[in-house]
Amino acid sequence: MKKTPARRSRSRAQALAERAFAALDHFLHVEAVSGIVLLVAAAIAVAWANSPYAHGYEALWHLPVKLSIGDHAFEQSLHFWINDVLMTVFFLVVGMEIRYEIAEGALSSWRQSVLPVVAATGGVVAPALIYFALNPDPGARQGWAVPTATDIAFAVGVLALLGRSIPSGVRILLLALAIIDDIIAVLLIAAFYSASLAYSGFAIALLGVVVVIALQRAAIGSAWAYVPPGALVWVGLYVAGVHPTLAGVVLGLMTPVLPLPMRGPPLNILTQRAEEISSEPASSAKQLSGALRELRAAQRELLPPVARVQTALHPWVAFIVMPLFALANAGVPVRLDAFTDPADRPILVGVAVALLLGKPLGVLAASAFAVRVGLCRLPDGTGWGGVLVVGLLAGIGFTMSIFIAMLAFSDRGMLDAAKLGILLGSCVAALAGLAWGLVYARSQRRAAA
Repeated sequence: MKKTPARRSRSRAQALAERAFAALDHFLHVEAVSGIVLLVAAAIAVAWANSPYAHGYEALWHLPVKLSIGDHAFEQSLHFWINDVLMTVFFLVVGMEIRYEIAEGALSSWRQSVLPVVAATGGVVAPALIYFALNPDPGARQGWAVPTATDIAFAVGVLALLGRSIPSGVRILLLALAIIDDIIAVLLIAAFYSASLAYSGFAIALLGVVVVIALQRAAIGSAWAYVPPGALVWVGLYVAGVHPTLAGVVLGLMTPVLPLPMRGPPLNILTQRAEEISSEPASSAKQLSGALRELRAAQRELLPPVARVQTALHPWVAFIVMPLFALANAGVPVRLDAFTDPADRPILVGVAVALLLGKPLGVLAASAFAVRVGLCRLPDGTGWGGVLVVGLLAGIGFTMSIFIAMLAFSDRGMLDAAKLGILLGSCVAALAGLAWGLVYARSQRRAAA
């Protein structure tokens, strides 16, 4: 008769390692930390681009990187691989956030979604109008969409620094507004910042979408199985002339919000298989392998794919993709003549003012109108001071604004002016939002006392 080998007790080193990994996992999912990392990456880029080593900064991002398969090779700069390939993962997470919010979150019902939809629309229209007013030149006006975007990571990260004194309604409103802002930004990129279209590319992308649907119908739960058809969607949009990062949004919106069907509830399967393994410890390796396979599948399906994949990708996006994007794109040479140059100054000022003033004005005015005419009401426990916090933090454009600026301007001077305006406007908006948020939080604590 076989004896089950005695299990060793955990060593002190193992216990310490487990605690360290648990702390690291918690750290990687703290929103304020990801915002700080993004800010540090941007600061390094600006310092590097204005140092005696600025030439090395430019040379690094223009390094050619080649992907070869047999006789076929695809060569692009490192900058391309970050902006057009890695950022697809960022847009995938954006798409999944939108999908989840539409299914179960702040956008799941008309009553819940009216206020953030109206506020986000006002926060897009007002900055665009301000930018237009400050930029009469047709060449500069193509950047009108640059100050319309909100950076979710930065905005929510700054709000997290204010602590729990801020009502939950303010956070939900900011998150929903930023997500709708992303939807609008994606639509603007697709409609106004795509090259001339090659319809053969759409056929390739459609084939990738069909394969994804087929895999979902076949109840294939492994995320890796969706990488090849996802790559096909990316290639199709690239060939079509649509910005290929939008493939991430398409795939994110297609991610299921319900777990894959199994022979029973995943929790019941986990319990049954765990009991079988514990009651029959001497089972053959083959039997154990089958039970463990079911255990892994049931464990995977405890969370719906849209939540599971988003959670798994969050640390990679927050601490690798977005900081790399900031490092590669925020390196703007700070030229004093940009503030006086008649061609660049309107773009710089237009972007900065539109982010700093246009966002809060648009959010407040649109929200006040919607509440006044009875379309919606403010979230419980949230006053107009909280809406102002949301409006100010919505002025942090950064990631998406820089992304749109790079699509809008081919002229290097105009692009640098737009980036400098984004950095100035976003930094001042963050500081203003933090300052007013502290005042608002203090008033909330007094009211609760």
